[in-house]
Amino acid sequence: MTAKTRTFVCPVDAVVQLIGGKYKSMILWHLAQKPQRYSELKRLVPASTAKMLTQQLRELEADDLVHREVFPVVPPHTEYSLTPFGQTLVPVLQAMCSWGNDYVKKIEKEQSFSPLKGGASSGEEAA
Repeated sequence: MTAKTRTFVCPVDAVVQLIGGKYKSMILWHLAQKPQRYSELKRLVPASTAKMLTQQLRELEADDLVHREVFPVVPPHTEYSLTPFGQTLVPVLQAMCSWGNDYVKKIEKEQSFSPLKGGASSGEEAA
């Protein structure tokens, strides 16, 4: 945990404060699959700017969720992985993934019947 004092309204608030950053859950999800180099994470989280990705990684490292290892080679090789504490979030991330898959299917199903798609519910009568 970082040195700053934190207060939580409830246990869910504690989780959200740790992984609620714009790209933190995506970073954690990819690191749960395998350790990643910075350039790999940048490719896997393309909407993130370099500054934001670095900031999110530093916060995750400060919260002891992510380990950063710099290998002494030229050019420098930096690899990120989950710490043992970070690995305890894997079941949470898996549950989020499962829920997200169900949600995407629900939205796709609703959109396939959307009036904007020109389906039977668009007000047009079948000939």
